Amino acid sequence: MCAKRDTAAFGDYLGFVEKFQPKKTTDDCYTPGPVYDAVLAWAAREYGIGGQVVRPFYPNGNYEAFDYPEGCVVVDNPPFSILAQIVRFYQERGIRFFLFAPGLTTFTALRTEGVCAVCADANIMYENGATVRTNFLTNMDARCRARSAPGLFEAVKEAMEEVNRGKARELPKYAYPDDVLTAARLNWMSAHGVAFEVPAGECELVQGLDAQRPLGKSIFGGGLLLSRRAAAERAAATRWELSPRERRLQESLG
Repeated sequence: MCAKRDTAAFGDYLGFVEKFQPKKTTDDCYTPGPVYDAVLAWAAREYGIGGQVVRPFYPNGNYEAFDYPEGCVVVDNPPFSILAQIVRFYQERGIRFFLFAPGLTTFTALRTEGVCAVCADANIMYENGATVRTNFLTNMDARCRARSAPGLFEAVKEAMEEVNRGKARELPKYAYPDDVLTAARLNWMSAHGVAFEVPAGECELVQGLDAQRPLGKSIFGGGLLLSRRAAAERAAATRWELSPRERRLQESLG
């Protein structure tokens, strides 16, 4: 375990973070604000970050063409699919970084010399709904090739609890018509003993409904638009019918 670095003056990073919050990474792992703030604060304390913090990863952004200020530090969640390439790019140019990384394959980036794997086992639910065990990579740790980070684990855990409390209050519940089938609904059918099959010619993969687009919403994970026949079968498979007694009772109401 490496000794902690002296804490350096960090400045008002919250204002800087705020202006980047609407931006999202190209790999669809959008970091919740409280989680990013917790990671940034930990890295600032641990590595004495005193320069400007930059976030070059956003939709349609080009990290290679980004204007990196002298002495800046990249603290961001990059596209995991090209993470090793990104690490090499920064290392070759002497740009300091503290990057989010997929937990199970963190060590693949250690092929680049001077990089340290900070294994925090941070269980992060990103804003697209994906839950990923997340570690981190940095070139600011001169003494370690790999290390644990209990403090970072706790910081992210507390941040995720804050995020989840907010979602419990605010997260909308979307209801789809019988014409749309999601993987979550099929999972529910399996768990409740409902057998249902969708023939290949009876559905079309869709990412969202026209009614969702003006609100910037979509079907998480995509869905299947069913034919009328398949939609009717799906409705019948998961619908309880009233008994004759209940029909008579219904007629007496109102």
